[in-house]
Amino acid sequence: MEYILQTHNLEKRYRKFKAISCLNMHIKKGAIYGLIGKNGAGKTTLIRVLCGLQKPTNGTYSIYGISNTNNQIKNVRKRIGAIVETPSIYLDMTAEDNLKVQYKIIGLPDFNGLEDLLKIVGLTQNQKKKAKNFSLGMKQRLGIAIALVGNPDFLILDEPINGLDPEGIIEIRELILKLNKERGITFLISSHYLDELSKIATNYGFMNNGQVIQEISSIELEQKCKKRTQINVNSAKECVKYLEEMNIPYEVMSENVINIYQKVNITEFAINLSKRNCIINEFQEKEESLENYYINLIGGSEHV
Repeated sequence: MEYILQTHNLEKRYRKFKAISCLNMHIKKGAIYGLIGKNGAGKTTLIRVLCGLQKPTNGTYSIYGISNTNNQIKNVRKRIGAIVETPSIYLDMTAEDNLKVQYKIIGLPDFNGLEDLLKIVGLTQNQKKKAKNFSLGMKQRLGIAIALVGNPDFLILDEPINGLDPEGIIEIRELILKLNKERGITFLISSHYLDELSKIATNYGFMNNGQVIQEISSIELEQKCKKRTQINVNSAKECVKYLEEMNIPYEVMSENVINIYQKVNITEFAINLSKRNCIINEFQEKEESLENYYINLIGGSEHV
């Protein structure tokens, strides 16, 4: 499996305060990796370290297999585009001129591809308009266009839809999916808009107190969050036998608790189980959102 990014026991400390601590994460090539965590969890600090804006106190990370301790990491970073906190935009310049500045900053010999960048972010019709007259969504799309200068294949976006209206959120979502599908760009996206992130992410990293406490694929997460009937029975063994005979998908959660992943007539179900001396003590219909999953993962709403 090819990883774009890996960290090993990464730490960033400010005097006695550890912003990130023993942090381990893995981002596969082609993934849209959603980094989820409350304010103060260490997300932006992590992004600043990965972008080379700050040095880690301890631990290491590698990008495309090149360690941050290797001098070649500077060359590897040319394959990364990033928006950290807010887009770096000159408000008194047009979209076109903002891109030209970025071309010069990274040392490109000409402006080849500039028109394509404006087109892919949907700013062709506004390329001569000054950025100060842009909506927040347009500014964010311009920021992404700037991050794409130099043709990177890994984009790091810190809260890309923060403050956007519904239309702007949809525009950014569609742009990310388009870049991922058509250009094969890998994304690391930090966001606290969990429901929106769930519409695009292929993988998640849940962060709390400076650590990634769980990494999970969207497929695995969907399995954990999908609708289910949870039953508490006096004999899980007999219940499982019946579920197997009826080809009903299930998961044994504990000695007496079983999740059933199929709509069932609970009255008929209870009668059939009772014939096997298996009694349902309790049942609940459950469906968990990404937000609830995260809250439960870090130990309840009092920690948010």
